[in-house]
Amino acid sequence: VPIGIDPNGENINKGCGTTATDLLQSTTVAHGCDIGIGLDGDADRVLICDERGTIVDGDQIMGLLAQRWDAEGKLQGGGVVATVMSNLGLERYLKKLGLELVRTPVGDRYVVEEMCNNNYNLGGEQSGHIIIRDYSTTGDGLIGALQVLAVLVDGNRVASDICQVFDPVPQVLGNVKLDKKSPLDPERLKNIVAEGNIAIGKNNRLLVRESGTEPTMRVMVEGDDIENIKIVLAKTVAAIEAAKKLR
Repeated sequence: VPIGIDPNGENINKGCGTTATDLLQSTTVAHGCDIGIGLDGDADRVLICDERGTIVDGDQIMGLLAQRWDAEGKLQGGGVVATVMSNLGLERYLKKLGLELVRTPVGDRYVVEEMCNNNYNLGGEQSGHIIIRDYSTTGDGLIGALQVLAVLVDGNRVASDICQVFDPVPQVLGNVKLDKKSPLDPERLKNIVAEGNIAIGKNNRLLVRESGTEPTMRVMVEGDDIENIKIVLAKTVAAIEAAKKLR
């Protein structure tokens, strides 16, 4: 059942693809499809929709393929390469399998660099960049989708049974607009992050990073206690806002 295949030069990714999945989900369910496959405009990203309409993101896809390849002796490097934004649930899942999650800065080019330098053959991003170095050194949504289909066919099971391989740890996100001319004091920012890490406790994550595309500080807090991470996010964002005024 093809959807989103009528380009007019202006509607790339509009209401379809990997960033707008409502049409993919509803069509998959309405037509009784076994699986839905969503590609972005240049097909370097892929997300999967199971037969129930649930989205399977890049983290889940990497977890699924890592488990299968490790069992078959095909996984290289003893782990998976992903960015700092990949869910803590993926890291915990891989650890249970005896595998490592190697994190890089945000951007698939950093993932590829780490994979090439240390001989990993599986990596990607939560957003759907899936890099399978056996076939390509860049994200390829079609190759990623075919690998997922192979798991389904070989296991003779429905997508909802096998594609959600781990329970995601709750994540909350926030942004603080910055003045390009007056960056934050690094030492002050370091202290803010240190205080936030104490507040969320061990085995949780606080990530504060400057956007590579706009003057914005991005804040991500991840942990099992959803109410606590919301509080930590609010306090961290407020502290960064206050630090802007003290420059």
